[in-house]
Order: sequence, then C-alpha cells, then structure tokens
Amino acid sequence: MKMPEGESKRIEYKVAVPESSEKYMKTVVAFANTQGGRIVFGVDDKTLEVVGMDEETIFQTMDALTNAISDSCEPRIVPNVTMQSVGGKTLIVVEILPGMMRPYYIRSKGMVNGTFTRVAGTSRLVSREMLKELILEGQNRFFDSEPCEGLNVTDDDIANLCASLKETAVRNTVEEKDKLAVKDVTPNVLRSWGVLTEREGKIVPTHAFALLTGRMRFQPVTQCGIFKGTTRGYFVDRREFDGPIQDQMEAAYQYVREKINRGMRLVGVYRQDVYELPIASVRELIANAVVHRSYLEAGNIQVALFDDRLEVTSPGGLMTGVTIEQMKEGYSKPRNRALANAFAYMNLIEKWGSGIPNMIRDCKAYGLPDVEFKDFESAIRINMYRKTTQDTTQLTNQLEKTILSNQSDRVNANLDANMDSNLSKNEMLDANTDSNLSKNEMLEKLSAKLNSKEQVVLKTLEKEPTLTQTALSERTNISLGTIRRILPDLQKKGILRRKDGRRFGYWEIVIN
Repeated sequence: MKMPEGESKRIEYKVAVPESSEKYMKTVVAFANTQGGRIVFGVDDKTLEVVGMDEETIFQTMDALTNAISDSCEPRIVPNVTMQSVGGKTLIVVEILPGMMRPYYIRSKGMVNGTFTRVAGTSRLVSREMLKELILEGQNRFFDSEPCEGLNVTDDDIANLCASLKETAVRNTVEEKDKLAVKDVTPNVLRSWGVLTEREGKIVPTHAFALLTGRMRFQPVTQCGIFKGTTRGYFVDRREFDGPIQDQMEAAYQYVREKINRGMRLVGVYRQDVYELPIASVRELIANAVVHRSYLEAGNIQVALFDDRLEVTSPGGLMTGVTIEQMKEGYSKPRNRALANAFAYMNLIEKWGSGIPNMIRDCKAYGLPDVEFKDFESAIRINMYRKTTQDTTQLTNQLEKTILSNQSDRVNANLDANMDSNLSKNEMLDANTDSNLSKNEMLEKLSAKLNSKEQVVLKTLEKEPTLTQTALSERTNISLGTIRRILPDLQKKGILRRKDGRRFGYWEIVIN
C-alpha cells in the first residue's frame, strides 16, 4: 500500500477503531450508497501520520469490525477487511463495495435519519429527495416513469402528445427521405418508453407525460440570464421559460443562440456568419440538462451567459456510480428513462451518451478552453468557455484581410492571364464584375432566376440559416408542404445545401 494521501470521496482515515461504531458506520453506508470506498484504520486523519494498529489484537479487531458492519446496516453489508503494511506498520483496510440494494442505512437510526451519501471527503445525511431517488434506484425504477397522481388524461390528450412528438421529430430531421422514415408514436410506444403505464388494468400517465405536456403539478421552468463580467453580481437580461420541457429546452437554446457573438468564416471568397460557440453542442448541453436533471429536486435548470463562459446548472448532481471522468468518456446512466427515450426520438439528444464527448471535441476544434465540469452536492454545472473579445476581434480582422487578399489575387490573376489578348485593365475589371459584387448583390442576381416563393425562402435563410422547416414556414407565411417542396428543389439546383449534420446544422446558400 502506498503512503496515504488526503481523504476523498472514496477514502477515509481513522487513527484507531472508535468505541462507538456509529462514528464510522455513517461512512460505511455512505460508501455503499455511492461509488464504494475504503476506511483505513491506523492513520491519523489530521496529519496523515501512519501510526499502525496493535498487532497482538489485530485479528480480533478485524473480526469485530466485520461483525459490527454486518449487524448495524440494513440491507446487510459484507465488508472486505484486510491488513496492509506501510513503513513497517500494519493497517486495517475496510473496503465497501457500491451496493445494489439502495438505500443502505444504519438500522438503529432508521431509513430517514440513518441514510448517508458521500460528498467530497465527508459523509452526509441524505435529503428527502435524494432518499426517494435511492429507493427508486434500488428497485430499478425511475421517477419519470412512475404514475403521476391526480393527473387525468383522455384519449385525445394522448393522441395530441403522440402527434406533437412526431411533429418535433420531423422538424428536427433535414433530409426528406429521413422525414418520411420517422415512425408514428402510438400509445403502445409511449408505454414502452414509460410515458404511460398501467395501474389496476387502466392506462395512466406518468410524470414524463406531465412534463412533456406542461401539466406537472409543480412544473419546473428553465431560467436564462446574461451577466455582466464573470460573476453573478449584475444582471443584463433575464428570461424564464415554462410549458412542456421540450419547448423550454428549445426556447433556452434559441435565447443563447441570439445572445452569443457571431463571427464569420470563408466560403470561397465570401464571408459567412459563424457562432463563437459550437452551436450544436450548446443545444445538446441544454437538452442533456433537461433530460438528466432530478425532477425530485425543487430547483430549476439555469442557463447563464457570462463574459467568459456559458454556464448550465442542472439540479440533482451526478447519478450514483457515475463520475465526471466517465461522463467525458461517454458513459451514460439515465436518471429519467422515459424522457431520454422521448428526447432521443425527437432528435434532441444522442441516445448513447455521445453528447458530452462530442461537445469536448467540438470545443477543441473551435480552439476554446477545456469544458469544465463541477459536481455539487445537489447539482451539476458545466461551463463552456468563450473566447475573449480580443480573440474574436483578432479572428475577425484576420478573416477580413484574407477575404480582401483573396479577392485582389483573383482579379490580378485574371488580368495577368489575359494580358496577351491586349485587353485593357478597365476591360478586365468589367469582365470580373461578378467577382467584386457584394454578397447582397450576388444574392439579388441569384434570386432573379427563382420564383417569388423561392426568393422569399432564400432571403429568409440568408438572415436566419438555422431555421427549421416549421419556423421557416411561420416566418414566410408559406405553407409547410410548400416549404418541404421548395428546399429539396433549391438543393437540386445547387443553390442551397445543408451543413454540419441533419439535426443541428444550418442552411448554406451557394454563390458561384
């Protein structure tokens, strides 16, 4: 065994075995309720000095520890008790594995007052909300799949939700062939997801149904705000979104998209708007917060934009048995199975945990600082850091210089290539008029070849390239059916193309 390091979430030191077993039994049940851990006897927890155990009575001590733990905990915990030698001194190591029958508690105190979890390097009494979650987890049940007491729904209510979910799924699908492949949602599908369940022979709604329809008794909201500087000292703007949670998620995403900076990038010799943050990852981040938060907690999701970062805080903290390192690797353990199924169907999240690794990768590709994860006792916070204003200004200036340089090189190359034809410089500049037209002029020239509705669609997408088909229909007052015909036609003509994926991408106008 190595020399001891400080106490942590999975290790605790005791200089000796206390006379009262309760002093270490809290740690035993806390380890069993979380990720497991070790209690090391024979190390001073304040100085980390290795003092060792009395070797003449060490075996009796080990037996006493084993019996005390087995007799004091409910459900029964069987520890692995061993001896380890450090610096010529013998220690007793009690290893507690993560339990499968949570919650574990001290029998003499009862479940409410005797259930503890491990937070950082301390063992803490669980809140009532956490206790409920541990009970459900120990029975392999999910809060969102439990019946929602007091909520009565009709067949029409169920049919409306089915239709709404499919409409959202189609809206988040770009390719026409993929839209046609979106399957209908039926009551049986909702039952398989856990949005509906059966009780006493009747189909009843679950908490997931209430959340997806905005009918939860205490329906949570999503709070969004912009702060001046890097602390919460001064609000610049704030909004609160209510209603069905999928609508809250979309509204919060649109809020962030509208408030962050937009730069530009080169497409040939032309400029194109690009957001300062990977916008698909922003959407995935907010969607994950909505799906994986604890709905037993009374708090709300908070989406805060500071000068240096986007901060998303989700009530409930990490699930037991899940670490930040595992999250970064793509490990996924759903807290709300029914909601995860519904959001995956609607193309709002990645089903198999790839959202976090993709976000980390995308931020690196943008040249942004590393994504930061913070695990609090009852919440988890993820920070996606922005580039500074100076960084953005330098990037924009560099892009502008590159554009001007490319345009100049293109004209000069054409002039040189045609000198042998005895064309004057003025004649050559006239011949290259198309190369020097502004983006708006090029767009007007391109629109002249289209019918009126196609022109409206093109001009609208030039201003708002991330619009969905439904949003585009609303913006232009053109029917959704016509929009679904126009977009593929413009793609076939080579005027429009889809970039950065079918779900969270954008429309790009091709100007040749």
